[in-house]
Parts: sequence; C-alpha cells; structure tokens
Amino acid sequence: VVPATPALFEKKLRNQEAEEGSTVTLHAELSKHDAPVRWKKGSVLLQASNKYEMKQMGSAVELLIHDLQLKDA
Repeated sequence: VVPATPALFEKKLRNQEAEEGSTVTLHAELSKHDAPVRWKKGSVLLQASNKYEMKQMGSAVELLIHDLQLKDA
C-alpha cells in the first residue's frame, strides 16, 4: 500500500474586502487536479446553498459567498 500524497495549496486564499449584500469569490489553486475539497468556516463545514456556491475546475477551486453579511467575516 502506497500512501497518497496530500493536495497542497499552490496559490493560497487571500483576504478580501467587499460590501454587505454583495458577492465575493475566494480562489485557490491546488497541487492536484480534482482533489476533493471541503470548505469550512471555523469548525463548521459549509454546504452548497443559496448562500455558498462551490466550484472546481481541475486544480482551481472557488467559493462564492452571496449576500455578504458582517457575520461572514
């Protein structure tokens, strides 16, 4: 059995500023194509919904946060 090499960040997430009510997109680039990604806010696992939209294209991953509120910081 050969252990799998973990996916690493090639391009890390950056802090962004946006206005309340708008949408922000967080981008990251991984070292492996199609590596499974789980988005969390603290210890809470985010689920796809009207609020959160997750996209993955090869090694590029995005999290869109819609209708931003102060609590999304």
